Amino acid sequence: MRVAAVIPARDAAGTIGAVVRGLREVISGVDVVVVDDGSADLTAERAGEAGAFVVRHAVNRGKGAALQTGFDEALRRGAEVVLQLDADGQHEPSAAPRLLAALRDWDVVVGSRNRDRGKMPWLRRATNTVTTWVVSRLAGRPIPDSQSGYRAFRADVLRSIRPESLRFEYESEFLIGAARAGFTIGEAPVPTLYNAPGSHIHPVRDTLRFIRLVVRQWGR
Repeated sequence: MRVAAVIPARDAAGTIGAVVRGLREVISGVDVVVVDDGSADLTAERAGEAGAFVVRHAVNRGKGAALQTGFDEALRRGAEVVLQLDADGQHEPSAAPRLLAALRDWDVVVGSRNRDRGKMPWLRRATNTVTTWVVSRLAGRPIPDSQSGYRAFRADVLRSIRPESLRFEYESEFLIGAARAGFTIGEAPVPTLYNAPGSHIHPVRDTLRFIRLVVRQWGR
């Protein structure tokens, strides 16, 4: 089974190398695709040094756009299953085999942080609870930890689902679209490390983008 990992990255020079090396240690033969989304530092260079194939966006286009670029590249390279994880060290590479194993039973697997909710900052926990409830309503079924960026997919899902969103709301739209298309969505428990560098999420702009996504999807 050909496995690829897609990592969207922006100004992650300090962490991306360890993430790439960690994946290559736990998954034999994994094809790591890093999408450098307009970084102003040495993210691309550090990813390449660690053994990743790097695609560069000349300017920042958003996490969703970076993910779509990475998924397209992974499929072009013949991937049968694809992992998604962040570049900032929040997602422990050693948990990746657990997500891949769960693809035996599901089309999409979300790395669920529910067992670690007590360690999650309270504002993030509250936001995650609300957005997961909204995404589940729009999807028409329970969706586990909809804001987790640690996921695994069968290739046919990635060929079928192409969200319109370009930024952080892309991940919610993807789950809604996959559920409505009849793909199965499961979960695998993963730890999340909350000592990673600051998030690129803008609390106002990205909240408004999520609200626009909800309005658009509710009408469908």
